[in-house]
Amino acid sequence: MKTLKIALMSAVAALSLSACKSEPKILVLYYSQTGTTKAVAEEFASRLGADIAAFDVTIPYDGDFNATVARAGKERAEGFIPALKEPDCDLTKYETIFLGYPIWYGTYAPPVASLLEAYDFSGKTIVPFCSFGSGGLEDSMKDLKAKLPKAYIRDGYGVRTARVASVPKEVERFLIENGYLKGEIAPLPEYSEQQPVTEVEAGIFDAACSSYMFPFGTPTAFSKRSIPDGTDYKFIVNSVSPDGEAATSVIYVIAPESGNPEFTRVVR
Repeated sequence: MKTLKIALMSAVAALSLSACKSEPKILVLYYSQTGTTKAVAEEFASRLGADIAAFDVTIPYDGDFNATVARAGKERAEGFIPALKEPDCDLTKYETIFLGYPIWYGTYAPPVASLLEAYDFSGKTIVPFCSFGSGGLEDSMKDLKAKLPKAYIRDGYGVRTARVASVPKEVERFLIENGYLKGEIAPLPEYSEQQPVTEVEAGIFDAACSSYMFPFGTPTAFSKRSIPDGTDYKFIVNSVSPDGEAATSVIYVIAPESGNPEFTRVVR
């Protein structure tokens, strides 16, 4: 009987130790004005089996494009950070937070600035994800690293609003490639060496980019690689900045085996 009691105590202790060593909970925390970032957040949460919560400011942006641009531009010029409406979750419970937001004015939307002012993210792992019209993931990550020097900012994921249908496939690859999910996925090849743009590549670039609301400039060089659904191009583009200075950007374009080419992101 004494032996059985000791064995039971040992089993309980082992279970308690196992519980203490369980994987830390993950939170998918996002701000979404139009619903696009929400859709991406829900995909991450579903794949990860993570908790999910939205956040907002006390006086929300109303969703009208022109009104949002005017308000956000004014706040940006004045250095104003809107007051945060407290999220319905306890951020202290989570070691890893997937942080989602739309890109406004080239970086994370103002409600994210409100969140970063209100909470201490020291020691936490932050995985950014965002939606955008043309790009901004890279600059928003730089801004996060500058604002949260004591947090661990990991590589992030971004998607154009026009390409939200590609989110499930891309999120799965992102999570497996970065070790957040178990699974096997064929690695993508490296891009080829850069070479001058010919009439063929210029046509692909124009087909992908000419309908965008703002001109991107002139592609001068490109590299490419084969992907499961077609060809992925990396264009070097010369343009003029808003202040009249010469500028260079990198624009990624996917040309599917069937269908029209589309650009996936711009890195300025």
